[in-house]
Amino acid sequence: MPETGKYTFRKNERLCSLKLTETLFNGGGSHSMVAFPIRLVYTETAPPDGNAPVSLLISVPKKRFKHAVKRNRVKRQLREAFRLHKASLYQALEHSGKPGVVMAFIWIGDKLCDSSTVERRVANLLERLAEKLKQS
Repeated sequence: MPETGKYTFRKNERLCSLKLTETLFNGGGSHSMVAFPIRLVYTETAPPDGNAPVSLLISVPKKRFKHAVKRNRVKRQLREAFRLHKASLYQALEHSGKPGVVMAFIWIGDKLCDSSTVERRVANLLERLAEKLKQS
């Protein structure tokens, strides 16, 4: 397991696998929660060899923001917020004995938010996910 004391977001924490992405969205075992303007979709699954226990996909639809500059800004905000608050999720995985989580942040709002708001919402979602992992 990677060190969670470091505030990093490494390549092996990014969800790049098409197979895992299909499992996440079409597998039927996915769960979802919302902290507007962010929707979190997740499923518990074992990570492939060499990957971190938590894999993240970030999606900001072109339907919400037509300009790539705005989409990229939102993606940067989401990545940064996850990087700062992922430690609680790693701790919950250790305590629950689950092999791993594949998750996606999907932006569902039509307006940009400041970074502190995005960070609060992501922290809220990650805490709720950590609680669910501890319970089950």
